[in-house]
Amino acid sequence: MDLKLYLHEQCTRIDAALDRFLPKETDLPHSLHKAMRYSIFAGGKRVRPILMLAACQAVGGDSERAVPAACAMEMIHTYSLIHDDLPAMDDDDYRRGNPTNHKVFGEAIAILAGDALLTEAFKLISDPRFTDGCEASGLLAVIHEIATRSGSYGMVGGQVVDMESEGCRDIDLATVQFIHTHKTGALIKASVVAGALIGGAGGQQLAAIIRYGEAAGLAFQIADDILDIEGTTDEIGKDAGSDEARGKATYPAVMGLAAAKEEAQAMMDEALRALEIFTEEADLLREIARYIVKRKN
Repeated sequence: MDLKLYLHEQCTRIDAALDRFLPKETDLPHSLHKAMRYSIFAGGKRVRPILMLAACQAVGGDSERAVPAACAMEMIHTYSLIHDDLPAMDDDDYRRGNPTNHKVFGEAIAILAGDALLTEAFKLISDPRFTDGCEASGLLAVIHEIATRSGSYGMVGGQVVDMESEGCRDIDLATVQFIHTHKTGALIKASVVAGALIGGAGGQQLAAIIRYGEAAGLAFQIADDILDIEGTTDEIGKDAGSDEARGKATYPAVMGLAAAKEEAQAMMDEALRALEIFTEEADLLREIARYIVKRKN
């Protein structure tokens, strides 16, 4: 399998759909819609929507049915990055090598662009144009999963604990695990679970996908922690070493770099074991798990 080609093709597919689904810059209010599109099209790898499509395919579903929800997931992820970069939080000047949203449009528009993307995501998931023929219970399960993993019991809760832990000298591993499994891992898990639900998974298949999502989500953030130390500013699209400079609660800070690398590998192995009930239909998920740990940006 040529994973690089697959990721490129799926990025192109998702970008084309996002362009269709998002409000146009020519629609009023222009500044808001321009800000929304600026961050959406700032060069993301589309890992979460691609995982959703791959999970749908792994359980025997038609991945095209998952495209609207996959785009919605990218909107939620992007809103979180816009808000994460604000002066009230991480106060970052660059994201993916480009000036952050608030640096271009100002703080007020950046906040509102994030708000609009979050709202637009749920509008898209529930859009009657794409839900015709869907079972109501299945659609509600997808919406519930994404909402739960996005809110105070998921990504937002993880962000709060991350902020409260910054600069603390006595952070333990349990706290770092909570931050990582919620701030980053929750949306990874939601992506694959939603994809599997759209594909019609239940029982053993769904349980396996949940295990995969939990392990892959944690592996993703540990890999990010490692990249912050070993990557260059050009590779990671922001200042290298920024986590250490801020006193962020990370795996390398608590366990050391070598142990963090071992943990990332262990989580990747756990993700692969979770897929043992599947045959070649889950190969894309397997390759993405390996990519998550070995990527350079």
